[in-house]
Amino acid sequence: MAATRAIAIASNSTCSLIAKKPLTLNQKHFVVGGHHHALCFKTLKLSHSTSRRFYTCRAIYNPDLIVKEEGQPETLDYRVFFVDKSGKKVSPWHDIPLQLGDGAFNFIVEIPKESSAKMEVATDEAFTPIKQDTKKGKLRYYPYNINWNYGLLPQTWEDPSFANSEVEGAFGDNDPVDVVEIGDSRRKIGEVLRVKPLAALAMIDEGELDWKIVAISLDDPRASLVNDVNDVEKHFPGTLTAIRDWFRDYKIPDGKPANRFGLGNQAANKDYALKVITETNESWSKLVKRSIPAGELSLV
Repeated sequence: MAATRAIAIASNSTCSLIAKKPLTLNQKHFVVGGHHHALCFKTLKLSHSTSRRFYTCRAIYNPDLIVKEEGQPETLDYRVFFVDKSGKKVSPWHDIPLQLGDGAFNFIVEIPKESSAKMEVATDEAFTPIKQDTKKGKLRYYPYNINWNYGLLPQTWEDPSFANSEVEGAFGDNDPVDVVEIGDSRRKIGEVLRVKPLAALAMIDEGELDWKIVAISLDDPRASLVNDVNDVEKHFPGTLTAIRDWFRDYKIPDGKPANRFGLGNQAANKDYALKVITETNESWSKLVKRSIPAGELSLV
């Protein structure tokens, strides 16, 4: 039987419309269905004095969603959908905003820490529900538990037609950007957390670039202590190395070669992580505007 559970999406603003030019904070108010709404346009200021624009494509965003599970966990039919108050399905990839302001971002949990079922957003299915990945018709599992909460940044996309000159010319893996959340709590599939990025790892998986953004949930007891990559080493000693080694080696038990990492095999700092998020958000914007062919990807 299908199950439903309520979640509160971590958002304090509506989405903004796509804009061709960067804009500073500017609110425009309008009325829809008798309710007053505001559109917020924000420019993110990076410490190296550049301004980068985050794009979203939905004019109105209602943060009250229901997570609806269809089918039984660990079966081929199992899906986790996101549904709004009216009962309409929405896409966690396209409809949940990326940026929350003040350096916070939405993060959608696909795989809770200390679990091994390989869950992921089904980017080729309508409304992009979360499902368990398959290979040759069989459900996929990691060979051992993942030790952190794992999932995606909404409204990001690693463009498979873009060769990243800073990471060995590797092309994007055609997926949203992955997040490794290092907080203490074990989260639930479909939970949406407010996180702040701390570092970035440039994993190269069979020639494809698969970014791993290291982040922490803002409600974690140690969140105020960590603001950049060096803080992670100080307050979570060994964690960055453990994350890199875990993702490097997890395919080896299946007889595949180890994954590699660019950027000198080291974790890049927060500014670089923000650069990755901005660039992949821009790629997603082009995708949903159909400036780039979507192929089999669902834009619903």
